[in-house]
Amino acid sequence: MQAGFELGFRTLDSEVRDRELPVEGAIPEWLTGALVRNGPAKFEVGGERVGHWFDGLAMLHRFDFAEGVRYTNRFLRSETYRRAVEDGVIEGQFATDDGGYLAKLRQLLTGDPTDNCNVHVVRVADSLVAMTEVPRYLSVDPATLDTRGEFAFADDLGGHINCAHVLPDPHRGETFGLLTRFGRTTEYVVYRLPDGSTSRERVGGIETDTPAYLHSFALTERYVVVTEHPFVTTVASFLLPGGEGFVDHYDWKPERGTRFHVLDRETGARVVTRETDPWFVFHHVNAFERAAGDADTGAAPAELVVDLVAYEDAGVVEGLYLADADDWFERGEDGHLRRFVLPLDGGEADSSDVGGGEADRNPTGEVTTELLYDGCELPRIAPADRTQPYRYVYAQGAAEPDGNHVAKVDVETGESRRWEQSGYFVEEPIFVRAPGADRPTDEGVVLVTALNTDEERTDLLVLDGETLDERARAPLPHAVPFGFHGRYFPEW
Repeated sequence: MQAGFELGFRTLDSEVRDRELPVEGAIPEWLTGALVRNGPAKFEVGGERVGHWFDGLAMLHRFDFAEGVRYTNRFLRSETYRRAVEDGVIEGQFATDDGGYLAKLRQLLTGDPTDNCNVHVVRVADSLVAMTEVPRYLSVDPATLDTRGEFAFADDLGGHINCAHVLPDPHRGETFGLLTRFGRTTEYVVYRLPDGSTSRERVGGIETDTPAYLHSFALTERYVVVTEHPFVTTVASFLLPGGEGFVDHYDWKPERGTRFHVLDRETGARVVTRETDPWFVFHHVNAFERAAGDADTGAAPAELVVDLVAYEDAGVVEGLYLADADDWFERGEDGHLRRFVLPLDGGEADSSDVGGGEADRNPTGEVTTELLYDGCELPRIAPADRTQPYRYVYAQGAAEPDGNHVAKVDVETGESRRWEQSGYFVEEPIFVRAPGADRPTDEGVVLVTALNTDEERTDLLVLDGETLDERARAPLPHAVPFGFHGRYFPEW
């Protein structure tokens, strides 16, 4: 493994509480909320190292901007964490041996999935909730990051796989989410959660006999877009004897292509299914509606624009095993920021088709795509831009042996900017628009944590949203392992 890069996969045991960080530069006075990030931080249990990056025990990090920068980090005190610390056992994770995703799915089907919620955080009513890719949720004190206990929604909506990328829609005052429910017929279940509520409402579903690994989805003003790529499995596969991990139970089936299922977000009715070439997808960027060939005419939409980070195959999943990290820079498995345009007219999908069936192949319903930026992941936009035509994407640029970069892409002009510094590996960049700034301006700041390999620590960077010039940085007291996702909360 490259010198310095391995710091991103090294266990962090130390925790600090409400520590004031030294700040170099100036933080805008209007930035008074808190950034909360989630990700794995402990990779060794009982003398053994977990197999996959996704299997590390969850740790939350909070950066409070009310007065300077104050920093807190805490492990989630989950049942998985307790068993790991007290019994030296970690099981039911993403891809670690017999305790890998196989065990997780077996646990799912018997009602005892992992509660190692290391993927994302979201606000549900007055609770800060940590999420992972199974339907177990932990409630966390938003100020101290102390684990309050298991969080339960006030409904009976069931599922076996949880899409940790829920989509808050500030324009409609509701959050959309996605579950996969196994059964005689497997179903992707779309739900909405009104702001201030803890009770989810089923919107609709898509049946499939070969469920895909769905990490995220897209939302427009009128529609939900479920992108079903051809990295698929069957429920029976997880019930067969054997000690394989997660990826051994999913297969890349490029002949299936990638299917975009479009549902009406009010009625749940399937509007259309479009098919394109095979792509693997972790993260969607944004989606919006427009009249064909025109950016904004006010007419009923004739097509959907869906922006996402695409891979040519699913090799990136297997490439994230810790044993393969030495080959990270040689494999060349970088994501591509791509735009897909889905016609809504020109041949409707047969409503009797299930997700695993044939999609509409009417030539007038052809999906088109274009490359917007090569080599990126973890894309973010301003929350107010979600479901709307927009301009700017901020993303983590592809890694090189000496570091990576923050990328800013103007999806209208194709122009891009980047921030980079030798020896720095940046994580997910989160854009915070300045108060009073009109959409879709880039007036604001980009908050991004970066592993400083020369100093063997992590720095919090505050970059200018327009130029990506550095406005401030705050060194942390330790090196934080590479994490996943976070949110900026204006009121926390």
